[in-house]
Amino acid sequence: MKEITVSELKQLKDTNADFQLIDVREEHELEICEIGGELIPMGEVMENLDKISKTKKVVVMCRSGARSGTICRALEAEGYDNVYNLKGGILAWADEIDPSVTKY
Repeated sequence: MKEITVSELKQLKDTNADFQLIDVREEHELEICEIGGELIPMGEVMENLDKISKTKKVVVMCRSGARSGTICRALEAEGYDNVYNLKGGILAWADEIDPSVTKY
C-alpha cells in the first residue's frame, strides 16, 4: 500500500494539483472537523467505485489512517494502482499542518 504524508498532501493542495481526496469517515465525524475532500463513508466505498478516479492520484483519509488503509487495500484489490493512504490521517494534519483542526 502506498502512503502519502500530510506535508505531501498540503503540497498537492497548495499547488492545486489534479488529485482526488476521499474522506472515509462518517458524516458525524465530518461535523467535528474536515480538511476538504469528498465524503464516502467506509461502508459505502465499494458501492461508489464509479466516484473514484482510476486515472489521477487518489488520496484516502480518515481520522488516524487505519480505516483509509483498509480502503486502500480494498481498492488495490479492485485494480486501482493510484490510491494513497494519508499516513496518520486528520490527527497528523492537526499535529503537523493546522493545529486549529479539532482532534477527537
